[in-house]
Amino acid sequence: MPTTTNVPIGVVTFEPGCRNNWHIHHRGGQILLVTGGRGWYQEDGKPAQKLQSGDVVTIPEGATHWHGAAKDSWFVHLAVSVPAEEASDEWLEPVSDAQYAALQK
Repeated sequence: MPTTTNVPIGVVTFEPGCRNNWHIHHRGGQILLVTGGRGWYQEDGKPAQKLQSGDVVTIPEGATHWHGAAKDSWFVHLAVSVPAEEASDEWLEPVSDAQYAALQK
């Protein structure tokens, strides 16, 4: 975490094939700034987006989503938490192997 005050920013690195669980940022949302490798971002009910260095994703508050690396690439992004009163994160179920494998086709 380069900073945890005012606007929290995290440097997140995923090894190939790694992804986080489905989750929600309540209040404020999040911005991803992709700095290296290739990966994926997906909101529930929408097609997954391929990501690469230089891409930016604005995640609205309350959106159920996940992000992670492509199966054959490291993936690095800055995660910027949009400040909001009573902001919180809710972690949900893992992205299933079947869901993830379907993206690679």
